[in-house]
Amino acid sequence: MKKPLKALILAMGLSLGSVNSYALSLEPLDKNFTLQLLGSGGPISDDLRASSGELIWWKGKSQVMIDAGGGVYLRFGQAGGKLEDLDFLGLTHFHTDHVADVPALLKGGYFFDRQDPLDIAGPEAGSAFPSMTGYMKALFDGDKGAYAYLNGLFDGSDGLFPVTITDVPYKSSQGTKVYQQDGLTIFALGIPHGDVPCLAYRIESEEGVMVLSADQNGSNPDFVEFAKGADILLMPLAIHEQADETSAFLHAKPSIVGKIAAQVNPKILVLNHWMGLGLKLKPESIKIVKQYYKGQVIAGHDLSSYPMSAAKEISNEQ
Repeated sequence: MKKPLKALILAMGLSLGSVNSYALSLEPLDKNFTLQLLGSGGPISDDLRASSGELIWWKGKSQVMIDAGGGVYLRFGQAGGKLEDLDFLGLTHFHTDHVADVPALLKGGYFFDRQDPLDIAGPEAGSAFPSMTGYMKALFDGDKGAYAYLNGLFDGSDGLFPVTITDVPYKSSQGTKVYQQDGLTIFALGIPHGDVPCLAYRIESEEGVMVLSADQNGSNPDFVEFAKGADILLMPLAIHEQADETSAFLHAKPSIVGKIAAQVNPKILVLNHWMGLGLKLKPESIKIVKQYYKGQVIAGHDLSSYPMSAAKEISNEQ
């Protein structure tokens, strides 16, 4: 059944009759429990999109961030996000389009007084990539770090707040709990992104469930079980259906994304990580996804937002 315009408008982060006001404000109008895309692109600079990064608004605060690729630092500010409200930063993997803005983000701690630690999670080491702990040391170690002057992040000294670091076992078939506070519980699960250690995140609350997948080729059936029950599912659609074998080793084709979504059966499927030829072929790719998944499909863009209230309204109408 075709969804009414009201549900679609809410899913895009708008309130009825407020399209013009939304155009003047980059902050979500609903901040109770909302997914906001900070960056919807990839490692390509000419598509006019920031690289990967998502913000979860909870009880009016910018409480959870997943990834911080190039341009996400700027989008975080445009969205009205505040580092002093951020409690959890989850990194999916260490490709630059997912982590390049981490140093810029964390340096912001100099400019306000915060005592509470920021919980940071990322994958264990594998292939050519470090662990979350190793990545942080490469950036901020006091002796050899690229940004040694920010080493106060490890203990909360020198005007900075402390961070706690979790290395997540990405080869486990079960999700790992990485955060639980203020009514939110977050789990991480390894997903197949070629040979790159990579994670997906599941954010649970009494209000509903969001599952955010980073780059994956869709070959791990454990992800479907991990994502089931999601009201909002975020999936990358970086490549088109005729993409070459190497691209398909890293990323899921539209048909694979559609099949995964059909099995998970969320109320809203948000697609992101648009870039290159995949972006040019977006209409065709979305049409393929819809051949398998019959629910609400939305092509995300920078700063678009998707409140849980929209998902629940769709659920009530079904």
